Amino acid sequence: MSLDPETFDALIDTLRRFVAERLRPLEAEVEANDAIPAGVIAEMKDMGLFGLSIAEEYGGLGLTMVEECRVAIEMGRTTPAFRSTFGTNVGIGSQGLVMAGTPEQKAQWLPRIASGEVVTSFALTEPDIGSDSGAVKTRAVRDGDVYRLSGTKRYITNADKADLFTVMARTGEEKGARGVSAFLVPRDLPGVTIGEPEKKMGQKGAKVADVNFDDVPVPAANRLGAAGEGFKIAMRVLDRGRLHISAVCVGVAERLIADSVAYASERHQFGHPIAQHQLIQGMIADMKTEALAARALVMETAAAKDAGKDVVLESAAAKYFSSEMVGRVADKAVQIYGGAGYIADYGIERLYRDVRLFRIYEGTSQIQQIIIARETIKRGG
Repeated sequence: MSLDPETFDALIDTLRRFVAERLRPLEAEVEANDAIPAGVIAEMKDMGLFGLSIAEEYGGLGLTMVEECRVAIEMGRTTPAFRSTFGTNVGIGSQGLVMAGTPEQKAQWLPRIASGEVVTSFALTEPDIGSDSGAVKTRAVRDGDVYRLSGTKRYITNADKADLFTVMARTGEEKGARGVSAFLVPRDLPGVTIGEPEKKMGQKGAKVADVNFDDVPVPAANRLGAAGEGFKIAMRVLDRGRLHISAVCVGVAERLIADSVAYASERHQFGHPIAQHQLIQGMIADMKTEALAARALVMETAAAKDAGKDVVLESAAAKYFSSEMVGRVADKAVQIYGGAGYIADYGIERLYRDVRLFRIYEGTSQIQQIIIARETIKRGG
């Protein structure tokens, strides 16, 4: 499904003004308090941002991947923590349910996820399990009508406020990915505890924390898909999430370029705006070219996904290129600002720290390289 062009254009226009007039003035406050104001979260719910990717029949906006990427680009023009507030509901926290949930599971959860009443999280990473995601140690043992779930998940985004976790746990004796199943685990089940949020380099206001499961009785009806299909579900979810994150990276890059051009046009050295100096122009040219290339790759891949094509390779390539690109753009932005780029008042050093995470979560750049190479070889070039 897709919104009609007039409605979607109105959404983008509203979102653009929301980012510029409401969110950007709050960036320093979010950084200082490490929290998103409750009023902003309420406004996001009213705008339907928590249900971008959920079908209209469940109360969401039902956006296509192309439309979702355009929204993500707009949200990238402000502190990434704002997007992260609803990001798990749109992506990794809900999409396992969207892709593999039963009609009963969808009816129970998706309307409340779309409205923002229920916040979701995706629990895959463990204390000693990161990139090797098929090696999870968290275990779910069948006991009649429930699975007894035990283990610890680490660095779980939005865990501090999540009401529902999509949890990957080992259900069989088979080693590796084939022994992993997926479960919908409500926060209020006995034995679920949330650790203190971690102190992070950047993206203040977006919390990550450990989630501990101590013999949690998860109803068997809460399993997503068949036993042993959890890893496949997780990979499908991450393939989609990588494309969304790629679009966010493009948005952040475009914000940094606009800010750098504005600063370079006003800052004078040697009697001229520094924007007239060729070495500054060289950096701006590199920033713009890479951002344009990333945008083209993201939107082309999103269109291919909407057309039902296999985009495992292209999604990995988009995530790899876009996340590395925005890191280079942020570095050049600091350089263009000079000493001011290192000072908190201008916000550039904050974004420099914020974008570093994009090269790590939802699959590191090195994991993307492995996927890209594997799929290229599989395709014969």
